[in-house]
Amino acid sequence: MFSSGKTEAGDTRWRRKIDLFVKENQQELAALFWGLWLENSDSKGTIGIDLQPYPHFVYCPQLEIEKLNDRVENRLQEILGIIDNNNPEIEVLMIGIGKGEIKLIQFAPEPPPKTCFEQIGKNVDTLLEILEEKMKTEITE
Repeated sequence: MFSSGKTEAGDTRWRRKIDLFVKENQQELAALFWGLWLENSDSKGTIGIDLQPYPHFVYCPQLEIEKLNDRVENRLQEILGIIDNNNPEIEVLMIGIGKGEIKLIQFAPEPPPKTCFEQIGKNVDTLLEILEEKMKTEITE
């Protein structure tokens, strides 16, 4: 009765799937984010979830995001501001990368990222492996 008759387009479906994945794996993603921040805090950048050719994590250097922003007529300016002002002690920040599109992933987990990392008790490599395996089954375009 209230249906628009439209089906969800493939280019928006990936966003919904990432949102669901993040919601279901907040603690692990927060732990991974904190562990990577501990390892790389001096280098500017953030972690990304790249869906091509299959879901996997990538490092997104801030310089490359700035170059991309220049190529897309400053449409990523807000994202750059959010990256610059991210407080890793209380919030997680990642970038979802779909086919020709990006999506900002930002949330403040309870407990904070540091506590998630301590409670989960796994190293970064193990967390990457576990989460990438989950992504391969839960996030498909």
